[in-house]
Amino acid sequence: MNHFIHLHVHSAYSLAEGAIKVKDLVKLCVANKMPAAAVTDTNNTFGAMEFALEAAKAGVQPIIGAQALYTDEEYQLVLLAQNEHGYRNLSRLLSDAYMDGDAQKVVISKEDLKAHNEGLICLSGGPEGPIDQNLLHKQNDKAQEHFLHLKECFGDRFYTEIQRHGLAEEAQVEEALIDLAYAHDVPLVATNDCYFADRAAHEAHDALLCISEGRYVTEDDRRKVTPEHYFKSSEEMMALFEDLPEAIANTSVIAQRCSYLLEPVKPLLPPFDTEGGRSEVEELKAQAKEGLRWRLDNFVMPSCHSDRPEGVEESEAVSDPSANARDDGNMWEKVYWDRLKFELDIIIDMGFPGYFLICSDFIKWAKEQNIPVGPGRGSGAGSVVAWALKITDLDPIALGLLFERFLNPERVSMPDFDVDFCQDRREEVIRYVQDKYGHDKVAQIITFGKLQARAVVRDVGRVLQMPYGQVDRIAKMIPNNPANPTTLQEALDDDPDFRLEIKKEETSEKLIEIALQLEGLYRHASTHAAGLVIGDRPLHELVPLYRDPRSDMPVTQFNMKFVELTGLVKFDFLGLKTMTVVQRTVDLIDEDIDILQVPLDDPKAYELMAKGDTVGVFQLESTGMRDALRKVKPNRFEDIIALVSLYRPGPMDNIPKYVAIKDGREDPDYMHPILQPFLEETYGIMIYQEQVMQAAQELAGYTLGGADLLRRAMGKKIQAEMDAQREMFVKGANDNNEVPEKQASEIFDQIAKFAGYGFNKSHAAAYALIAYWTAWLKANYPLEFMAASMTLDLGNTDKLSIFKQDLDRMKVELRQPCVNHSNVDFKVEGEGLRYALAALKGVGEAAMESVVAERGENGVYKSVEDFASRIDYKSMNKRQIERPGVLKP
Repeated sequence: MNHFIHLHVHSAYSLAEGAIKVKDLVKLCVANKMPAAAVTDTNNTFGAMEFALEAAKAGVQPIIGAQALYTDEEYQLVLLAQNEHGYRNLSRLLSDAYMDGDAQKVVISKEDLKAHNEGLICLSGGPEGPIDQNLLHKQNDKAQEHFLHLKECFGDRFYTEIQRHGLAEEAQVEEALIDLAYAHDVPLVATNDCYFADRAAHEAHDALLCISEGRYVTEDDRRKVTPEHYFKSSEEMMALFEDLPEAIANTSVIAQRCSYLLEPVKPLLPPFDTEGGRSEVEELKAQAKEGLRWRLDNFVMPSCHSDRPEGVEESEAVSDPSANARDDGNMWEKVYWDRLKFELDIIIDMGFPGYFLICSDFIKWAKEQNIPVGPGRGSGAGSVVAWALKITDLDPIALGLLFERFLNPERVSMPDFDVDFCQDRREEVIRYVQDKYGHDKVAQIITFGKLQARAVVRDVGRVLQMPYGQVDRIAKMIPNNPANPTTLQEALDDDPDFRLEIKKEETSEKLIEIALQLEGLYRHASTHAAGLVIGDRPLHELVPLYRDPRSDMPVTQFNMKFVELTGLVKFDFLGLKTMTVVQRTVDLIDEDIDILQVPLDDPKAYELMAKGDTVGVFQLESTGMRDALRKVKPNRFEDIIALVSLYRPGPMDNIPKYVAIKDGREDPDYMHPILQPFLEETYGIMIYQEQVMQAAQELAGYTLGGADLLRRAMGKKIQAEMDAQREMFVKGANDNNEVPEKQASEIFDQIAKFAGYGFNKSHAAAYALIAYWTAWLKANYPLEFMAASMTLDLGNTDKLSIFKQDLDRMKVELRQPCVNHSNVDFKVEGEGLRYALAALKGVGEAAMESVVAERGENGVYKSVEDFASRIDYKSMNKRQIERPGVLKP
């Protein structure tokens, strides 16, 4: 036999009620030979996809469901999906409840439940259900009314739920509940609200509820559950309900009636509106050809490269697929047109024209609105089609970037453009996408904050009311590494001093015992910083939606890992402050500057970088990076790309060698003459993933698509894959270039070592370009650059202090704030800068905007009295006026 588990996996507002992780739940089902379990949560199916996939993988039948709030009285019902239609209806009911109602009080109405219940099984909800609650309060007529309504809606898909956790309210209504079920021929089902794995975990779960509600474990007037709310075995459930064997038997009946499995769906993109009835393929070709023609006419990336790519002779004819091929001496254009055709063929064959057109559309729109957009990010910068469509702004031919690193025809996967927008105006682009494709077809992606080691120790210490100093001391002994968080168990295993500290006091041991059980559980729901999905239909038909109470923007209930399996395609809208700095600097400069046409060989920019004077320069301002700059002394754009790639743990060990070879103190080692052409740029040091791919292509005859698979295998270091790739590489090197087996194997080992930390050159080049832009602006327009940079860090006093030190080094005066001379932001004033009013601590930007607006309209303030009589007291109060610095003359 098997039984249902109402497991609260995640909570929309605070912490999970359930202290069992999905993987642990699946293990429990397997261990207890339970083929079915229902994962539920109030109004949400957050854990549904994860549970469905993990369960199916383990041979456990998953039943997707939700414990939903029902009617304004906020009763609970359990809704389980029998089939795909039921799952779609469940998604609609939950989505509509979030989107149409108050996100703080999400309920399903009687009317909606009646209209959208097909394919759903309904359980009556247990002690918090409408029938139990009304029976408990002696409102038998109302209980029967709800009972009959649910039976009318669901027919034989309605079950009367019986629970036995030892609660008085359960025993009080059980007889009447059973009588009602028998009287109306509605089957019984035995269920168990399960919040933790075993009785021993009850104390930890109680602490979890206190963390969720901001309470202490010693308080009595708070929500509690019994020790009986644990995962009971089949034997325990049968013994508990031995007087109602049909209630146990019906759990199997329900399991047999539920057959829906969430399975991965092919990408579903919205149709792209084309001109003149053209197909998306025709539209992509037309836009790409027109865009490349524009690029070649107006924008040839300034670089240290020659005027034409290596290997292209001037005698070669231009292969321009457009009708207007030119013959003006730029014969190297053939490479661009051939590459464009190659990429278009792959994009079309893989079915991705719509994706490129959609990305191009919202990026072009943003640029037309003067919203700063980054030049590219990630492997997408290696695409000529993306460059032609203005998705990226790096010339991939000039920089030697590979398309196959982005889109590999030998490994079908969705392309993925990560786009950097000005962080202040990113929301405008998102609104444009909503308006264009439909507000019901665009959503952000949910993400979950987890209880990490330090946080869970502090949270548990608080609810146990332990002394702050004791908890703080323990928490600070846990290593803090946000990029790769240390677990509590790892800290205990690795640090004997930490273990000794825990053993000093009994309360500390109890703290760690509870924290270990809660670590890794979800703390809260939030939205992904960048992820957005665009569907070809209302999203509730594909995935249930959630709404953050602070926003009207729909959010998927599945996280980024699972949302794409439903067929939704992710688009990344990232906010990058540096793009705003670049735009503001250009706006402050009294010249017409096109940042895309900035020469990449400016001596002043390289001199600034070689000195390490890079405070405020993107990617190059840390103390360690500035030291590396002084050693490398970059004098070409390729050096910046290399530094962005090398300055990471592991690869940075190669910086001294890079410098020594660059300075001529060491000779480069190219491993084999065939590898020299694409290793010369980095002095024989294999830095980029693209170099790994090129090495496999040139030396061992791989296609670039196959070479990308080799790169991935080397990165994963799976022995079986590595052995197969070694055999292929050695054979290919011998067949194509007569490289002896021993030498080829040694080269394979060296390449594999490099591949372990190789960096994506396309991404490095894109970020190196932003780094160069900021260095060029600082070197040529230092006042404007510093004013813009400091404005973007108005509220960060530590960063402003660093900028002030840099101004002192530059011998630039930073003048004091003044209501008659300062603006809201930092401004250039003669040969110095004027401090921003909004940067004064505690005054607020809105208040300072009103001060500056009044001054602009009616002239300077003549005295304190004049100032006091003219300010708008609705936007500025006495405390703000009295802040130091506001009224300085």
